Formats: sequence, C-alpha cells, structure tokens
Amino acid sequence: MSANQTIQLLPDHVINQIAAGEVIQRPASVVKELVENAIDAGATQIDIVIKDAGRTLIQVTDNGKGMSPEDAVTAFERHATSKIRTADDLYSLHTMGFRGEALASIVSISYVDLRTRRREDELGTQLHWIGSQLEANEPVACSAGTTFAVKNLFFNVPARRKFLKSNEAEFRAILNCFQQIALVYPETAFSLTHNDSPVLQLPAGGRHQRIEAIFGHKTGSQLLNVDVDTQLIKISGYVGLPALAQKRGAHQYFFVNGRYIQHPYFNKAVTMAYEKIIPADLRPAYFLYFEVDPAELDVNIHPTKTEVKFAQEQSIFPMLTAAVRETLGKANVAPSIDFDREGALDIPAMPSAVEFVQTPPSGYNPHYNPFSGSASTSSYQSKPATEGWDKLFEDTSKRVEEAPSPTLAVTPEAHDGYHHWQYKLKYLMEAGEDGLLIIDQHRAHLRIEYERLLRDGEGAPAASQQLLFPEEVELTAAQQSLLSEWSGELQRIGFRWETDGGTLRITATPATLPAGHAQTLLQETLQDPDTTPGMLQTEIRQRLALSMARQTAIRAGQALNETQICDLINRLYQCDDCQYSPEGGKISFRISDAFMENELK
Repeated sequence: MSANQTIQLLPDHVINQIAAGEVIQRPASVVKELVENAIDAGATQIDIVIKDAGRTLIQVTDNGKGMSPEDAVTAFERHATSKIRTADDLYSLHTMGFRGEALASIVSISYVDLRTRRREDELGTQLHWIGSQLEANEPVACSAGTTFAVKNLFFNVPARRKFLKSNEAEFRAILNCFQQIALVYPETAFSLTHNDSPVLQLPAGGRHQRIEAIFGHKTGSQLLNVDVDTQLIKISGYVGLPALAQKRGAHQYFFVNGRYIQHPYFNKAVTMAYEKIIPADLRPAYFLYFEVDPAELDVNIHPTKTEVKFAQEQSIFPMLTAAVRETLGKANVAPSIDFDREGALDIPAMPSAVEFVQTPPSGYNPHYNPFSGSASTSSYQSKPATEGWDKLFEDTSKRVEEAPSPTLAVTPEAHDGYHHWQYKLKYLMEAGEDGLLIIDQHRAHLRIEYERLLRDGEGAPAASQQLLFPEEVELTAAQQSLLSEWSGELQRIGFRWETDGGTLRITATPATLPAGHAQTLLQETLQDPDTTPGMLQTEIRQRLALSMARQTAIRAGQALNETQICDLINRLYQCDDCQYSPEGGKISFRISDAFMENELK
C-alpha cells in the first residue's frame, strides 16, 4: 500500500463481523435465521436445541431437501443466495431470507458444525468452521435434511458477548422469535428444548390449534375468526374478545406473506375497532395474517426484515378497522352506551331541586271525637298541603351553579386550615389560602401504595395468607421462564404456589392483597418484559410493587368521606415524589387565586 493511501479494502472476515453486528444481534437472531432457512428448504419437522440460552449451543435440525457438497460450502459465502438473481426479484419474493448474509455472519463469530444430505445422495457432507475459517470438509453418513450446530457464540467478539442479557432474558427472546415463526407455519411441526428440558412440542395442525398449543386453551377459546378478501389484500386470522385485552404483554401479531412484521400504523387500525369496547389503557389481542402481492411490499428496509413498507397503507387501514369491527359485531361485542358528555352542562338531579320544597306540615286536633255530632276545629289550624310546591316550577337555570352536584361534598369541613371536596368521584379538591389544588385520587393513591410496598419489600419477608381453595393460572412458556427468574421476589412479598406443567396453583398470597386479585396480579406481572429484559433485583421489586399497587389503589368512581380525603392527601404529601404517579402521570395541578381573578375580570 502506498504511503499516501489511507483508504483500503477491509478483509472479508472483518466485513462479515460488521455484517454480523446488524444481522446477528443476540442468540435469538441465530435461531431466526436458521429456522427460516429450514422452512425455505421445505422442512415439515424442525427441532431446536438450546443450551445456556444460546451462548453454548444453538442446534437446528430439519428434514428439508438438504444441500449438495458444493452448495454446502458456497452457502457460507457472503451474499450467497438461491432466492434472487436480479434486483427485480426483490419485489416478487415468497421466501424468508434472501440477502445471503446470515450464514456468513454467523460463522464469523462462532464455531459451526454442519451436517447435510439430499435424499437422492447416499452420503452427506460435514463441515466444521471456526470464525470464517473452514477447518474440515468431509463426507458423512447422516439423515436427509440439515443440522446446524452453532457453538460459543461471539467467542471472538467479547464486547458483544459481554452485553448479552441474563440467560432467562436471552431465552425469552429466543422463545419469542420461535413463537413468531411457529404461528405463521402451523403445518410444520416444531420442538424446542432448553438445557435438556422440553419447552414446547408443537404438532402440525391449523392456526387455531397452534395458537392454543403455544398460549393455552384459555386464549384459544376467546378468539374470533376474521376472514376478509379484497382485490388489494386478504385478511384472515383471529381477534380477541374484550376479556383477552391486557395493559401489557397482549398477544399482538401481524404476519404478511408468511413473515412476522411489526406495524404500529396497522396496530392503530385494530385498536380503533375496539374503541368504546375496552378501556383506553388496554391493548386488544390479535393474530392477523395478510396476503398481499409481493410487488406491493418492500421488505428490504430493515436488516431483520420485521419492518415492511406497504404501497397502499392508507387504503388498507380502513379495511382492517372495518374487518375487525365486523367480526366483533357478528359476535355481539358492541360498545357500551356512553354518550359523549364532554362540555355538557351538569344539570342537577331531581333531589337537588326538591330540597327547595318544604315538607308539608302535619297536624291533628286532640279534641276531635269521631263519635260526636260535631267536632271542634277552632284550635286546629292546618297549613295548606301545597305550600312550597310552587318553588319546583321556578326557573332553576340561575341556580345550576349554586345547586350542589350529587358527587360533590356538600358541607366541606376545615382541616388544618384547608377545605376538601371530592368532585365527580374522581378528583380531590383542596382549597387553600393561595388557590385551589386538584388531585387525581387514583394516581395519588397509586403513588402512596407503590412507595409503601417498596418500603415493605426492603425489610423482612411479607406475611402470607393461605388460600382455602388454590387459584389456578395458565402460564405460557415465556411466563414460566419469567416465573423462575422472579420466584425469589414473588415469595418474598408473600406468594406461594405449586406448578403442574404450564399451570400455576396459587396456594398463598400477600396478606395485604385483596381477595380475588391474585390471578390478575400474577398474569399482569408475568408478562414478557420486552423493554427491560434481564431486570435487576431493584427493578424487579419496583415492577412487582407497581403491579400490586394497581390492584389495591382506589379508582375513579369510588366515594370518599371527609376523613378519607384528608388522610389520603396527608399521606401523599409524605411521599418521596408527590408530583407524578409511578406510571408517569401528573397527580395534581394548582389553580392560583391570581389566575382565577384574572380570568374573571
């Protein structure tokens, strides 16, 4: 190289390691690439064996068509692919992978053993690679199909290996990737084994059968079939009943032409169909499969190909919303009658008007004798029964602001120099010397309970209450993995349980947890934490405390007396953070006297 030359070509092994940084982000990426290759090879049975969450071993065995000795070697070259020949082929793809970077990337950062044989060949081929170097290439007697064994992932890229999450978190990522592929290919049988323990055995079948096999019968029994065919797109699959909606961890899956995708725009379309049916903070469950002309798709916009660009997104959006609404309508799942009252005048109910009417007085004549011919009535002067009734028909429009609302405390009492009200069974109002403080009662109590539970978790293990009849919770494989990671903290706060396969039998719950909340709490807690995998103990405690606080905190619509209002406000002031709820919502705001005076000028 010339002394004046500063730009040079990178060696192939460095190029492959750079590509691996984009394509192979974690062990789950290896599983995805190898399983997709097996599906493209026409496999009807795919077996996956994992050890140490993929750090030690990722083995994928299929009964597909296999490779010839020449193809087996060429497959590890960069950009080697059987899917495309020209750029135009990118817009007519019906297979999974196509770039030809996956195997070259995998082999550059691991040890790879390959055994493959075509059905028409007597012997197969065995290759042994170490970091892009082919160490062995020899014939071998093996079954038809292909077996990839990837060992010691990231052995030559220690920085990447260092930043892998915990084994539990990495395995959940593998499980999530496995489920995404298994859901879209129900006609293919799958098995998944981790550290010599079977995790999932999925026989070939239909879509609904596959969903039940992965997520349980309870989920499968609450799905509604969607089937819409238009010239632009075919939409099929299932949407969940309102009971299946969750705050976090809802089963939300989009597939297009046999590929799992993430599409926030279409997610909004589905969510719109559930308006007025489920609360705004819940997410509906869905398993929706799209079939679109490949020419209308661009899958080449992201290295992992989970983001897809549709040419007719704006036209598909209303079709998707209409399809889901039609499905919900056929199942008689209709929004509750809830007329929009925003901006409407709060007209006092009849009892508020009746209070202006005086009760007609009653009286009697003690000298009256019904057996006498005449009764003395001179000492009895009854008042007319209609006295005060004329006030019912007065124009009450001028008194609307004066008449107390049924949900507003009528006689606020002084407390430490302040006055308190509850407004619309949702807000607490504190009138002070310099203005009016408005507090969201649910967020305030959520903050109070959250900090109390955190403090309790720092001390001795919490007391438990034994259940007379154990409660059963059906767990997915991902939730079982999370349970093993969080078992120590769950037991510390008072939970006790027994496991029977994928069923959790809760035998004891925290003493402070209200009856009937155990199942909801655990199902909410044991959702796959995609955003924070491998959580530290402190983060686990915070999440558990938040989940329990959600179950115990008072909600909008709950009436509070004056004593309860004062107690809640005083406890809020003692919190470390009395401005925001643990979920980030603002707890209160103040309207100053100066602001009100300025507005009323």
